[in-house]
This record gives sequence, structure tokens and C-alpha cells, in this order.
Amino acid sequence: MSDMSDSASESRPGTAEAVPLGIGTRRWLFRPPRRHGEVDTARSVSFLELFYDLVYVVLIGQAAHTLAEDLSWRGTATFAVVFGLIWIAWMNGTLFYELHGREDGHTRSLIFVQMLLLSLMAVYVGHADGDDGRTLAALYALLLALLSYQWYSVYRLDLPELRRTPRRYLIVMVAGMFLIAASVPLSVDARLAVWAVFVVAWCSVECVVLISWRRRPSYDVVTDSMVERFGLFIIIVLGEVVIGVVNGLTDAERSALVTATGLLGLAVGFGFWWNYADLVSRRLPRETGYSLATWIFVHLPLTMAVAAAGAGMVGLVEHAADHRSPAAVSWLMGGSVAVMLITTVVLLPTLADYDRHPAYKSVQAFLVMAAVVALLAGWFRPAPWLLALILLLLLFATWAFAFVRWLSQGSLINERSAD
Repeated sequence: MSDMSDSASESRPGTAEAVPLGIGTRRWLFRPPRRHGEVDTARSVSFLELFYDLVYVVLIGQAAHTLAEDLSWRGTATFAVVFGLIWIAWMNGTLFYELHGREDGHTRSLIFVQMLLLSLMAVYVGHADGDDGRTLAALYALLLALLSYQWYSVYRLDLPELRRTPRRYLIVMVAGMFLIAASVPLSVDARLAVWAVFVVAWCSVECVVLISWRRRPSYDVVTDSMVERFGLFIIIVLGEVVIGVVNGLTDAERSALVTATGLLGLAVGFGFWWNYADLVSRRLPRETGYSLATWIFVHLPLTMAVAAAGAGMVGLVEHAADHRSPAAVSWLMGGSVAVMLITTVVLLPTLADYDRHPAYKSVQAFLVMAAVVALLAGWFRPAPWLLALILLLLLFATWAFAFVRWLSQGSLINERSAD
């Protein structure tokens, strides 16, 4: 009966495992996570992971909505810090499931507990720079405690020779938990400062840990499903661009100019997707050293820039009839496009196929020039419709340049044929 239960619980990757009967049910509910090295390279993204990501749609939406209402330096800084907290939580949940999770009752239960905490956090994210920040900090500390427990559950199962890196990672997680918890009684400014220190320090230290771990990789960790999860997070933040345009059109007095500005802004979001989809997504990063760490952590400013652009869309539509874009809106939109382009430049050399395609280097140079033009557009503050049009043309130009370079070498044709 036990053998039958075990075989019944094994299903094809990416699908929910059947609930076994008898003794197998207990195993399905309490089975420990996969140890380091037990990476399922053939699995696909599950429905549970997609459901998990949906909670982050709400969190990011709340943060972006607050930024749209307060396009000041303080509002932008608060958004950046809060988004950093959200991204760190998402990255931990995502990588744990990717490296160690199973399609069983134990994993599901822990993920649903995370989702409950994240849903409560979404209630307070919108006023993180006020008294709600205390509750947000307490909930985030609880979330880090849960994530730390998950990482510890792997650590205690690992072989002694594989525990060094998980131990370091776990120490940083626990230290971060105590740091966030210590921010609860502080004043608003002090609490935001502590959060900023946490985001920068956590990413920096964990980046070093990851680089050290992958200097001499003993097994592969990069999979198609991991790359897909990061691509799906891009889609989540791109949803904020759509929401920003819709909210702007809903609140404004609609006219041909206002509608055209909104549609141009939405097309800028399409340009974000088109560049990321063809230049970065579905391409595996290198396994070793700086490449994997860079690939993972550069996604933080990349996704933050796209989400910030969604907040900027609201102001773009609201001021569509103005002769010049408001300085805050103009800088936010131009800066978001510039950050997206520069982070793409940094991501390209981390890809496993970078050395096989000489076109990458010329594409990088073009992306840098386009980023400079985007910043200049933000500085000149043209009319909102013209600003959106300029940014759209820049994003189209970068994609078109890459497309032509790929065609000239036959790379794109061969890749599409292989797909």
C-alpha cells in the first residue's frame, strides 16, 4: 500500500500531486522539502505559484497607487523602499519553491500562510509612511520568520558539506527579521531609514553569499521554470501600467487628447514588455559567480522602474491638456524608461548565450544611448502626449535595432525555428 501511495503521489512536473491514501496521506501532508541539489529541472510553473504571485499584484498595486498620489521625492523614496521589501519577500518565496518546494500538502500550507500575511500587509502598504507602518513592519517580521523557518527546514536536512551557504543565508534572514522587528516602535522617518538599510544590506550580503556559493557550482540551479517566474513578475508590474492608464482616464475629463495620451502611455508599457520579452525573457542566465547573482538582483530595479512608470501614467493622463508635463511626472517617466534600459544592458552579459551572439554588444550600446535620450526627455518636460510618444519611439527603436541586428546574423530566425 505504501509503494502504491508513493507512486500515486508522483505526478508530472508542474501539476498537483494526487492525494494518496492511507500511510501515503501522512507523507503527503508532512513530507520535508527537497534538499540542496535535488533540483527538478524538468518541472513547469504550477497553478499554486501563479496564485501566490496574484497576491503580489495587490501589494504592488497599493504601493503604486500611493506613489501616484504623492509624486514627491519623499513619496518616490518611500515607494522604492516598500517595493524593495515586497520584492525581497517575493524572491524568497519564489526561490524556495523553485529549489526546495514540492506539490504536496506541506508546501501548500506554508504558501497559503504566506499569502494570508501578504494579504494583511496589503492593507497597510498604502500608508507605510504613517502609523500603519508599525503594523506593516510587525507583519513583515512575521513573514521573514516564516521564510526563515522554511530555509531552516532545508538546512537541517542537508548533507554537512552543503550546509555552509544555507547557514550564511539563514543568518542573514534571521538578522533581517530582528532588524525589521526593531523598527516597529521607531518614528516614521527612522523606521523608513531602517527599512532602506535592510533592503540595501540584505540584497548586498545575499548577493555576496550567492556569488560565493556559485563560484564552483556542484549542481545546476537555473531552470526554465525559474526564468519563467521572474518573467511573470515583470508581467505583474506591467499590469500597474495598465491600471495607471485606466485610473487616469477614469478620473480625468475625457477628450481626444486625454484618451490619446492614455493610449500612448499604455503603448509605453507595451514597449517595456516587448524589449524584455525578446532580449531577456526565456533566456537562461549563466550558472556561476557574478552572472547568476547579477541576473537575480538586477531584476529589483528593473521591476521597480516598470511599476513606478505605472504610477506615473496617472499623472501623465491627468495633465494631458497641459503645455508641459509636471516636473515630477516627467522625471518619473523618463527615469523609469532609462532605468529599464540600463538594467537590460546589465542583464544581457549574464545570459548563457551572450558570447554566442556578437549582436548583443551593439544592442547594449544602443540601449545606453536610448537611456540618455529618455533622461533628456524627462528633463525637457514636453507636453504629456509628446513625452509619452518620445518614450514609446525610444522603446520601439531599441527593439527594432536589436531585431535588425539579430536578423543580420540569422540568430533570431534560428531561435524562433528552434522554438
